[in-house]
Parts: sequence; structure tokens; C-alpha cells
Amino acid sequence: MATLTTTPRADGFYMPAEWAPHSQTWMVWPERPDNWRLGGKPVQAAHVALAKAIARFEPVTVAVSAAQFANARARLDAPNIRVVEISNDDAWVRDTGPTFVIDGKGQVRGVDWAFNAWGGFNGGLYSPWNRDEELAAKVLEIERCDRYHTPGFVLEGGSIHVDGEGTVITTEECLLNANRNPHLNREQIEAVLRDHLAVDTVIWLPEGLYNDETDGHVDNFCCYVRPGEVLLAWTDDPKDPNYPRCQAAMKVLQSTRDARGRTLVVHKMPIPGPLYATEEECAGVDQAAGSQERNPSVRLAGSYVNFLIVNGGIIAPSFDDPLDATAEAILRQVFPGHEVVMVPGRELLLGGGNIHCLTQQQPA
Repeated sequence: MATLTTTPRADGFYMPAEWAPHSQTWMVWPERPDNWRLGGKPVQAAHVALAKAIARFEPVTVAVSAAQFANARARLDAPNIRVVEISNDDAWVRDTGPTFVIDGKGQVRGVDWAFNAWGGFNGGLYSPWNRDEELAAKVLEIERCDRYHTPGFVLEGGSIHVDGEGTVITTEECLLNANRNPHLNREQIEAVLRDHLAVDTVIWLPEGLYNDETDGHVDNFCCYVRPGEVLLAWTDDPKDPNYPRCQAAMKVLQSTRDARGRTLVVHKMPIPGPLYATEEECAGVDQAAGSQERNPSVRLAGSYVNFLIVNGGIIAPSFDDPLDATAEAILRQVFPGHEVVMVPGRELLLGGGNIHCLTQQQPA
């Protein structure tokens, strides 16, 4: 398929909101033993449960390495799940896969951002990352989608949320981090976002969730639920390290107007925990040079905001936490037209992310 030298905006394409109709959801099979404990077996079971939950609502394609293809195909034994072989470095397709854009006339294309494993050799989470850098182009090839490429601009899909009506929310902690695009200033980064997502307004939250190893991805902290309304991770505990982050985000959200001139309605979503990995869980992860250390003393960046909107459904993580029921009730309240399905999210969290990070929607 063609690699285009224009931009989505110039061609009349834009990134639709997550609640726009999907043709499918993409996932990548987890197996990296220096990130997932016990050779990835517990997370593979969690991943199967997640894929099957999504497949009730829309088709799922799971990309898997050659070594794990037979295993994945046998476990993903459900209608609506396709398994394809694509080499990869880890399962975070939200960040390694393409950002799909549409023109409103039935055409779908993809943006293939540069990927450096969340910071390259300055705080990145693993190396090498060359197979993940190639993943978006391979997905677009399979789907016969033309591709926009930004080889000089690093961006992960988890660092942006759009309303489909001209506004994107992101965090300074991630996009202005010196380990992403140090050669660009805020205005230059905004220009790339405007051209490739076709947005007019960029809402900058100062930081994401405390201890988020992605440098504060917005998809773990604040997301759109519909135009003009967002869901923000929240704590009322002044001693929680997330407290100043939540306060700072609320200040921005309440004082900003979106591209359509609306002030935002902010719904609060409690933060679970605090959650920590056990000694046993950390001991099950292989030690490897350059990989993220797993340590039971480090608070996990658990969040109920890290959910996926699918056709007619909400697929959200649960953590065996007292707040699980509260989170489910809030999701039902803010998405009255969707069926809310809670899927066990602890194993996913142990690898550094959750449901939204491990999925990438392809618009219809």
C-alpha cells in the first residue's frame, strides 16, 4: 500500500473518537519474559479473557510471533477472533500500532508514528524495539490501508485522546518529555498533532498518573466519554501522590474550552489501591539488561480509566479492589447506552499497562 507524503488533514482525514463505529480491535499476544511473569503464561490467560470479551461486540485480530502462533491460535478459540503472524517486541499495540484516520466517506488510512519504547536509551522500557517500530506498517499492509509516516516524530497512541470534533487531550509529562521529541517545542508538537489528527485544540494536562512508566500517558488518567465530557482519575486523599496531579488536571479541564467552544464536564473516577506487585509476582519476571525492573515496593499505576470503548460495550479492568463496584457503577452511569463488562486487569497491570494500552481500535 502507498506511503503518502501528504498529511491526513490536507487529505480530509481525521482521527475519529473511540465511540465511533469500529470494524475491529487489534491486539498483540504477550510473551516477553522480562516483562510478563512466568514466561507470560498468567497474562496470556488474562489476554484471552480480554480478547473474548471484546469479540462479543466486534471482530478481534491478534498479532502473534511465529514461536507462539500455535499456542495463541489454540487458546483464542472463539468466533470473531482472527490470529495473524507478526513479529513484535511486546504487546502494547495502542502505542506500537497505527492511529487510524477516516475521511467520513468510507476510506480508512493509518498514521505510523515513530516508536522508541517510551524513551529510547533515556528511560525507555526495553531494547531493541525495532520489531515494534515496524508493527504499524505491517498492520496497515494487512488491512490494505494507505500510510502516513512520521519517522522524525515519536508518539504513542496511549498519549492522546480525541473527541472526534477537533480536540485532543494529552500530557506535558509525556509529549514534552526530553526522551520523545527533544528537537521540537510545544508549538511544533501541536502542529504535528493538528496535521495528523486533524484537531484544532490541544488540551495539555501537566502530568498523568503517579509512577506511570510511560511518562504519564493520558489514557491511564483522563479520557473522553463523549464530546464535551471527560472521565478523570481522582483521589480526595491529600497524602496520595496522585492528589496534586488530579488537582492540576482538574484546574486545566475546568478552565479550558474545546474546539467547539464548550467548557468540559468532568466526571471523577476513583483510583484503586494503592496496588503493589507481590514478591512472588516480581520474582517470576526474567531479569534482562535494559528492561524495566519489577519491584514490590513500587506502587503500580492502576486505573479504571484504562478501558476500551467497543461497539455497544465498555471493556474495563477490575483489580479485586473494594472500588471495583464503584468504578463499574460510574461507567454504567456515564455510558448508559453501552454494556459494561469488567475483565480482570491485575495481570495486565503487572506488565505496566492495561486494557486500553493493549488494544487499538480500527474505525469502520
